[in-house]
Amino acid sequence: MIEAGRVAVNGKIAGVATNVTPRDRVTVDGTPLPAPEAARMWLYHKPAGLVTTERDEKGRETVFGALRPTLGRVLSVGRLDLTSEGLLLLTNDGDLKRRLELPETGWLRRYRVRVNGHPSEAALETLRAGIEIEGERFAPMQVTLDREIGANAWLTVGLREGRNREVRRAMEAVDLRVGRLIRTSYGPFQLGKLAARSEERRVGKECRSRWSPYH
Repeated sequence: MIEAGRVAVNGKIAGVATNVTPRDRVTVDGTPLPAPEAARMWLYHKPAGLVTTERDEKGRETVFGALRPTLGRVLSVGRLDLTSEGLLLLTNDGDLKRRLELPETGWLRRYRVRVNGHPSEAALETLRAGIEIEGERFAPMQVTLDREIGANAWLTVGLREGRNREVRRAMEAVDLRVGRLIRTSYGPFQLGKLAARSEERRVGKECRSRWSPYH
């Protein structure tokens, strides 16, 4: 559009290297650009079986396909893998998304994890001290054993990184296999009793009712 001469800044046709500040008036085909939409955030309870991408090359159902079209463009803050559940933050603001994903933000992500096996105190201490897997160093995790039920155990895990499959890989490294993983909080945001929804109409309603626009 710029190369076609359709964009103007303060009444002058813009070039490809034009600097624009918030004070400048930008028009396209003579029509002023609308004011940016206020930053908004929603809490979403992701069920297992949804992919956290806009499109999936394998044709699997995605988180974004379950949202109401009236929400407009929505981005996820980080990801949860296909089989993981729980709290996913959604926002319409790309800068907010990037800030919340930065390691420097240091927000604690907390998970409820069901593992197959009997976690020993030595295994938990290994995770608490930080573990190295295939040359990749994982930061220390907060790990507590909640209860054991037969061949399974429930753990609460807290971490401040967002590496790919971090909890699952760390558990496998100490001979524990994850059967279920639920993110219960992301920094100050809590999953609470927010119900999981995959139906298009219910998702937007649940998210809005649980969290007002975040500015």
